[in-house]
Amino acid sequence: MNSRQQILSSAKANKPAPTALPDHLSFASPAKEELFERFQEASRLNGGRTVLIKTRAEINSYLSEHTEKGLPVVSTVPEVTGTVDLNTITDPHELETVELAVLEGTWSAAENAAIWMPEENLVHRVLPFIAQHLAVVISSKYLLGDMHAVYREIQVNDPGYGVFIAGPSKTADIEQSLVIGAHGPRSMTVFLLDEG
Repeated sequence: MNSRQQILSSAKANKPAPTALPDHLSFASPAKEELFERFQEASRLNGGRTVLIKTRAEINSYLSEHTEKGLPVVSTVPEVTGTVDLNTITDPHELETVELAVLEGTWSAAENAAIWMPEENLVHRVLPFIAQHLAVVISSKYLLGDMHAVYREIQVNDPGYGVFIAGPSKTADIEQSLVIGAHGPRSMTVFLLDEG
């Protein structure tokens, strides 16, 4: 028996017994009010803002007060009127002048304000990254406590593409100089719809 065979047989003889995989982690979900508070705080820390709404009609009112008039707006949310028709866009480069993109989010985590954006909600994958400002509408029905709970709900392989978005674009260098909007949206507003 050569040295290679001795090493391999010794390793095989001393192989530890297999151990079972750990159970999926799960944590108790806090009350709705606490979820809202956690989400708002996480969003603020990420550089975004959260606006609590009771109806989708409030979105247009808020946007008319807080956005500059006459700039290109794209909306995939039926209740919000956009000025750019996404159905006419074939080349995503045509979206480079979009000032505001209003999108529908799905499952969201209160712990870090991450919102799952499946491909069917984006129309063009580049949309949430090319717009100057981003607004995302989420329902409280899809707001969960943590990412463990969110991953139990989403099917990452179903749409073919999806992304978690948790705030405006940020980058920082070694000197800890933070820049918001360096390579993506300069701001992010989340409209959290209280649907019980």
